[in-house]
Amino acid sequence: MNEFHVDDRSNRERMEAGDWYLGDDPELIAEGRRAASLSAQYHAAFTSGDDAHAILDQLIGQLGAHVEIRPPLYVDYGRYISIGAGTYINYNFTALDVAAITIGRDCQIGPNVQLLPPTHPVPAEPRQQKWEAGHPITIGDNVWLGGGVIVLAGVTIGDNSVVGAGAVVTKDIPADVVAVGNPARVIKPLPSD
Repeated sequence: MNEFHVDDRSNRERMEAGDWYLGDDPELIAEGRRAASLSAQYHAAFTSGDDAHAILDQLIGQLGAHVEIRPPLYVDYGRYISIGAGTYINYNFTALDVAAITIGRDCQIGPNVQLLPPTHPVPAEPRQQKWEAGHPITIGDNVWLGGGVIVLAGVTIGDNSVVGAGAVVTKDIPADVVAVGNPARVIKPLPSD
């Protein structure tokens, strides 16, 4: 179990490097609570008609112009998420940003979509000790993720692609295709206009 050990780096530094880190670190827990509080404030402001976008600016690391996110929104930290201009995200979006999550411009993300960079060790003992890691997720420009899509750690989805509702994306999806299923597989190129 040499890969599961504490070294001179903080848990945040190990997390940001994509290495194994201890998920129950008090500093990370405090940052997670900050993100949960901002998410709740965003939901309240959105439903009351207040300036919800100002709260979203505090929560999301990089936020393009004219992004709309329907609450509720669930993130681990928010600061490791980048969302491109013109992207629309529907209700119940979950983005567990223990690694970078990059969403391109003009994307359409359906309700109940989950972007899941975290991974955990398979052996029982390191899981019990709260070791975890994360691998970035990248969603290209003009991608449509249907309702209930789950994207797992380390996946890239290419520009313009469509992922059908309920798909579980375990491997990269190239640009300009339609993918469906569990696990998601490419079924055809995008139709021409």
